[in-house]
Amino acid sequence: MLRTSLRRVGSISSPRFVYALCGPMRVPQGTLHTGSVGTLRQPANPTGPTPMSKLKDDFLDANSLAYLESLEQQGVDDPSSVHRTWSNYLSALGGQSAEAVAEGFSTFSQSGLAPQGAITGHQTIQESMRLMLLVRAYQTQGHFAASLDPLKLDQREVPIVLDPALYGFTDGDLDREFFLGTWRMKGFLSEERPVRKLSHILDRLKQTYCGSIGYEYMHIMDRDRCNWLRERVESAEQRNYSKQRKLRMLDRLAWSEMFENFLSTKYTAAKRFGLEGGETLIPGMKAMIDRSAELGTETVVIGMPHRGRLNVLGNVVRKPLAQIFSEFQGGVKPSRDGGYTGSGDVKYHLGTSYDRPTISGKRVHLSLVANPSHLEAVNTVVLGKTRAKQFYTGDEDRTRNMAVLLHGDGSFAGQGIVMETLDMSKLPNYSVGGTIHIVVNNQVAFTTDTKFSRSGEYCTSIAKGLGAPVFHVNGDDVEAVSHVFELAAEWRQAWKSDVVIDLVCYRKHGHNEIDEPSFTQPLMYEVIRKHRSAHQQYADQLLREGTVSAEDVKAIHANITRELEESFEQGKQDHHQKRDWLESFWSGVNHQKRDWLESFWSGFKSPDQMSRIYATGVAISTLERVGQQICTLPENFNVHRGVRKVYETRRKMFESGEGIDWATAEALAFGTLMLEGNHVRLSGQDVERGTFGHRHAVVHDQKTGDRYVPLCNLYDDQPHKMFQVSNSNLSEFGVLGFELGYSMENPNSLVLWEAQFGDFANGAQIIIDQFISSGEAKWLRQTGLTLLLPHGYDGQGPEHSSARLERFLAMCDDDPTIIPDMNRETRMQIQHCNWQVVNITTPANYFHCLRRQVHREFRKPLVVMSPKNLLRHPAAKSQLDEFDDVESNDSQGCRFRRLIMDKSSVVTEMDPPKEPDFKRVIFCSGKVYYELDAERTKMQKDGHIAICRVEQLSPFPFDLVARELRRYPNADVVWCQEEPMNMGAWNYVLPRFFSIFKAVNRSVEKELSYSGRRPSAATATGFGEVHAREQADLIFHALDHP
Repeated sequence: MLRTSLRRVGSISSPRFVYALCGPMRVPQGTLHTGSVGTLRQPANPTGPTPMSKLKDDFLDANSLAYLESLEQQGVDDPSSVHRTWSNYLSALGGQSAEAVAEGFSTFSQSGLAPQGAITGHQTIQESMRLMLLVRAYQTQGHFAASLDPLKLDQREVPIVLDPALYGFTDGDLDREFFLGTWRMKGFLSEERPVRKLSHILDRLKQTYCGSIGYEYMHIMDRDRCNWLRERVESAEQRNYSKQRKLRMLDRLAWSEMFENFLSTKYTAAKRFGLEGGETLIPGMKAMIDRSAELGTETVVIGMPHRGRLNVLGNVVRKPLAQIFSEFQGGVKPSRDGGYTGSGDVKYHLGTSYDRPTISGKRVHLSLVANPSHLEAVNTVVLGKTRAKQFYTGDEDRTRNMAVLLHGDGSFAGQGIVMETLDMSKLPNYSVGGTIHIVVNNQVAFTTDTKFSRSGEYCTSIAKGLGAPVFHVNGDDVEAVSHVFELAAEWRQAWKSDVVIDLVCYRKHGHNEIDEPSFTQPLMYEVIRKHRSAHQQYADQLLREGTVSAEDVKAIHANITRELEESFEQGKQDHHQKRDWLESFWSGVNHQKRDWLESFWSGFKSPDQMSRIYATGVAISTLERVGQQICTLPENFNVHRGVRKVYETRRKMFESGEGIDWATAEALAFGTLMLEGNHVRLSGQDVERGTFGHRHAVVHDQKTGDRYVPLCNLYDDQPHKMFQVSNSNLSEFGVLGFELGYSMENPNSLVLWEAQFGDFANGAQIIIDQFISSGEAKWLRQTGLTLLLPHGYDGQGPEHSSARLERFLAMCDDDPTIIPDMNRETRMQIQHCNWQVVNITTPANYFHCLRRQVHREFRKPLVVMSPKNLLRHPAAKSQLDEFDDVESNDSQGCRFRRLIMDKSSVVTEMDPPKEPDFKRVIFCSGKVYYELDAERTKMQKDGHIAICRVEQLSPFPFDLVARELRRYPNADVVWCQEEPMNMGAWNYVLPRFFSIFKAVNRSVEKELSYSGRRPSAATATGFGEVHAREQADLIFHALDHP
């Protein structure tokens, strides 16, 4: 009954509810009390409490006397039938009837005499309820009155709901005792003191919610979680740290400040994006890591922006200070012995990985992920890497591997990837068991004030939508900072869900050390120039307390200065010019510091080390075994008739050994890789079924909704989740970043991300540009991540035709003017490039391409222009023997074919017999081949026009294209593509063909001709008739144009 009534009048904190429960308020609605928090003021026109006998019950539109009597009788007959929020009050009536209580309150309201046997301290029920509303107001809005801004520039009006006068309390009530009850809540409401003075209640509320920490947690829907936090937040025990603990905080804070001061002294003109103004981050993070380790964490994966990164690297992750100083003094130099060093990156983008001892004697492994300047882009990369660690270590309860993300205040509120990151937090195949988010809140976004950079009250407001608690803390109070960081660690380990720390601090300098911040924030920086650092304030506090002496502080400073100077001198030495994270990546041997790559990546090759070319074919018997399993569904499983037909068709493919289609070839690649012990993960929007309904990797029972995944049931002892296929949330940026991070953990895996349509990849362009295409060159981090981007012109308009092939080719780093060594025994072309781009035309070649990703001694990203209508094209089929491990000239054979010869050719030698009768050779890539071939046959030009398919566009198959040009010495050379001339592969292949022409001594007259769509702003036309005409014209032009 009561619960229904509450819903009628609104939430418990709404003015309507207050009015319904307690009668008219004494302060006009909508006004704000701007005085000190909890200060009582005499309300205008004071009135006594409404007697119970006169109080009308808005819940039932009946007399409250009758209502109380009925509740009391219910409680006597069946205590469980009375709502718990009323049972406490009824029990406090001491057996008095509701009539007696009402008469007592009426007498009290008229004469001030205390009613006998009623609620303690002359307290009416409505007063008790108003008191509960006051308590709840502090719990929900007390953070607005907390002292959070170290600069004291953010002067907020105190919400009126924190004013006791709003609830009818006066100065005369301060010494009155009130029955508060327990209400089955944690915190001070659950203490064994149900009766206490109003002054004590207010003091506790202000102390808890309006000090250096502002808590936001009452929005959490789960009562147990809310109570868990309330119990810790409202604990009567103060943060009474021991002397040893305070000295440790002082030492860590001194290291944080003196490290920045040292850098500013030694490198006055260098950009370092220092942490000055937010130095308490360091002791906070170290306290968080120490506490997490005590609770079972073994590995922490960290992502953060550039601000404060060097300080975190040196003081938290424990990257050798000599190495950091070396990077300031010139950094990594190209290897003198010709070893690969990549392009490198600025020092405040670099990552590292180290084992770190904790205070409790445990060891925790810390990995700081390298990242670009694009704020927040690293977020889901960290989550993916953490999830992979959890998988490979069997951390199913997600206790031992934890993710920590640092953010800026402007970027946390403004960057959409933050929402994508938060949205993943509870998804079954993406959750990492909670992430600790730390917002280093400088209160300015580059040069933009907060009122212009966000709409919410806080930069962290977005996190509340997903039920994450938010702890705002004054960055000058190191003890408060350490407390909330430890609390965040405890929350994450207890509830395996996200938590946000808002470290409210400031930025001592501008966006960087040579920037002038007073141009745009003159008032703020006038205050900052006079503001004493958190370290200075805390040292003075401990001196006043007598915790430390001036000699103790000097000793701490002297020790830090000595270590900094020694490391500075070491950084000048030659042997520190090479990055140890480079060494640990490539070797993992004779290296004292453990790197995250050692266990899985040992033995893998760098770009300057020769790697063997492995065959990718599989024995027929194994193919048949896998084929049988991927076509088998459980008995009594109610499969959709359309899906059953798909599986029956696949079974017939293996029975006949013919007609293997795209989806079946893919399943064969996945299955055979898993049989060999490799993990396979496929992720993206609609990947379980496939955008085009071709895959059906997950089958659904039409009656029960049960799911069945054939690839998860290949063999009896198959490890759990050895195969993972997962529909993602509707995100490209976030999900691709996640899969990238996942792929970087272990090379013995095939990790794929599939776009719903290829052009949707542009939503993840930052990940593609800044991480995938350039990550190895900048940070020496390899990945074998595979991107499946549906591509092809079939009349679907400008949004669903092109995967923007030209963009990926434009980012390829191979030199078009230099033909590399293409000898099969010494070829290192792929190792020297940044990634591979393919446009495949047969299921068998797709099979070998996927397996090639794993069967090599290095890793490179793979970009696949995957087909759409070829998924069911009758000519785009392969025979089972094209997947096998038998070498032959007339079938697919044992490996991926970078170029597929014309169907009339059989000789694969690099100097083939001449075919002088062919007058034209057309080079193309992708599905346009099938249209060219069909039209060629229709025109009866099979013996006169050759069509060669360039399956691997980058790195370019110079050797195979040259072979075909030698084969057809009298033929004109045409490049045919479906894309407009300013798109597709044309501008990529053109200079490479010229280099080949020179190499094979073709005459200038035999230069490359173009057949394709004209240049266009849009990728394709939206008019079906125009599309058909354009397609027919480019096919005709390629085959018949003189």
